[in-house]
Amino acid sequence: MYSLIALLGVSSVLAAPALVKRADIKCPIVFDGRVPTAWAADPTQFDTYATNTIFNPDYVKGNDLKWSGILKFPNVTKSRFDTAEHTPLEVTISDQSIFQQQKGFRRAGLQFLKDAADGPGQTGVKTLHFSVKQDPSRPLNLTHEYLNVWHEKADYSADQIQFQTGTLIGKNGADKNKFQILDQNNKQLYSTATDKSQWQNFAIKLDYTKNQVTIYYSAGDAALKSVAGPTSASLSGGGQFQIGILKKPTGTSDVVNGGYQESNLNEGQIYGGIFLEDSANNCVSL
Repeated sequence: MYSLIALLGVSSVLAAPALVKRADIKCPIVFDGRVPTAWAADPTQFDTYATNTIFNPDYVKGNDLKWSGILKFPNVTKSRFDTAEHTPLEVTISDQSIFQQQKGFRRAGLQFLKDAADGPGQTGVKTLHFSVKQDPSRPLNLTHEYLNVWHEKADYSADQIQFQTGTLIGKNGADKNKFQILDQNNKQLYSTATDKSQWQNFAIKLDYTKNQVTIYYSAGDAALKSVAGPTSASLSGGGQFQIGILKKPTGTSDVVNGGYQESNLNEGQIYGGIFLEDSANNCVSL
């Protein structure tokens, strides 16, 4: 009995899903990015509009790749807002993760299927929820800058909100082991150390009427707490959310088209509990 208890107490990225109480979503869901458990057995569900009712099957990924080949389903504990019917997923990048002619980037970014540049995700007060977990078998190379979750303007000129890690271009890398949330002017709104073992849960409340951002955070199964804001930040310009990985090159000022990316890439970021909720009347699921 003792050895069984000891084994159950071991926490790793390969551990079986733990039987812990999940958190309830308290607010109306605008876009639900939580993935049905059954899809892990048939990831081709992600590849066509006929079957993918969650994310855009065409964007944003390598030109000759399908989401069924990009996404993995690691056997990890469920994140805070995933129920028994949902499974975490891992977004991966490889040498083939080149979108259009953007040869400087390696990228794969999920977009909510019904998210539009002038749609309901860009009005009123909305809160984007996501949890991240690290995969030791597909580590990120933190000498590079990574854009993991962001909201890109409709004209592609900037990202109003950026969730990043690694060595940000123009910086010395002192914060490369942290997750940072920046505004479109690269002003840091919040940062926290990357945890290599447990889930890290984030919620970013976007008040489009007041141009303010409030950030919530917790680790593991703990309830979210407000950790920054409300902070003034320009949220104008419409656009869409992306959740995944955009790895920037090193050694160039033209990050879109040039620079250095090492070969034989096999990197990933595990996500869970992805959804956008309506935070009218200050409603935020914690």
